[in-house]
Amino acid sequence: MWAVTAQRRLKVVTLVDGLSGLGGGERVAAELAMRLDPDRFESVFCVTRPRWGPGREESLRAAGVRTLTLRRNSAKNLLAWRPLISLLRRERTDILHCHKYGSNIWGAMVGRLCGVPVIVAHEHVWSYEGQALRRLLDRYLIAKAAHVFLTVSNETRRQMIEVEGIDPDLVRVLPNGVPTLAEPTGRDVRRELGIAPEALVVGTVSVLRPQKALQVLIRSAARLVSEFPILKVVIAGEGPERVNLEALVTELGLDGRVMLVGPRTDVSDVLASFDVAVSSSDYEGSPLAVIEYMAAAKAIVATRVGGVPDLIEDGIHGLLVEAQDAEGLASAVARLLREPDLRARMGEEARKRQQAEFTIDAAVNRLELLYEELSAASANSRSRRATYPRHLT
Repeated sequence: MWAVTAQRRLKVVTLVDGLSGLGGGERVAAELAMRLDPDRFESVFCVTRPRWGPGREESLRAAGVRTLTLRRNSAKNLLAWRPLISLLRRERTDILHCHKYGSNIWGAMVGRLCGVPVIVAHEHVWSYEGQALRRLLDRYLIAKAAHVFLTVSNETRRQMIEVEGIDPDLVRVLPNGVPTLAEPTGRDVRRELGIAPEALVVGTVSVLRPQKALQVLIRSAARLVSEFPILKVVIAGEGPERVNLEALVTELGLDGRVMLVGPRTDVSDVLASFDVAVSSSDYEGSPLAVIEYMAAAKAIVATRVGGVPDLIEDGIHGLLVEAQDAEGLASAVARLLREPDLRARMGEEARKRQQAEFTIDAAVNRLELLYEELSAASANSRSRRATYPRHLT
């Protein structure tokens, strides 16, 4: 009788450029790595540049994830890859999971060089926009090296296939999810910000960068104040567009009405202060902020871009508008401000959908099954190559 031995854990190395805390893709990568079943997976998290957000590396280690930091300060610094190459060659790495465009490129090359059995490329926000070099690298480098090309929405998958010409069999959708939101502490964010209890508050939690098109939200506020004189717009977050946004607020005479409150760690309390939550982006993958609005049962107005329609069915879980349409955004927000029952109904429908489909646990479960599927297929392929004559492989 054959002896039965315990199955070896699969070693997964996650590769990202950095974990500074600004990008949703990096947040997802860390959450997935931390939540892999430790009985089935050994998790290693590698950042290629020494950029760790406050407490991020400590959180990973506390969850049992090994960390590796490369000292790569430029694309030309090839020697910086030596610690990762050494790890991949020295230890039996089963899966290299690369997140976002830059890491997908380097992971494709390093993974192939080191003979990693399974390479996973993961695109979080598709923004090809006609860049010929990116199209070539996605199709002929990343897609040729990777065993699967993950994306976060059906629309992004369609674009990768139809615009970039990537093999449809290679591209799979792994929907994003968020951890359970902390319960609001009861902290009165409105009072802290000097907002009257009876005011109507429209808000967003966002990195202040061009992609998020926050100037459209500000211009929509200028259209709303005549009908809603006690309206306040709260923009929570930080980023390179702050100066431009502050200048636009002043130009439109909205000082005191539109409030840029900076980065916040008390997201649940901030969301509790909103009557309507807005996403005004020009493009998205599957935005974590919108999923968090859903989890908080907020009425949502969002632009119909990327994977947003995968999250929100227009008229059921929120209202969708076209990108760069300040008038349309203002009209949708006004409708929700006028109808508190509609706000409550859409917010509750959004919460139900998020809990059913877009939790971090659901994303982890799907990813674990995918890892095991790909690893088994790779093992079978290696077994056939070892068994069959060369001319049959």
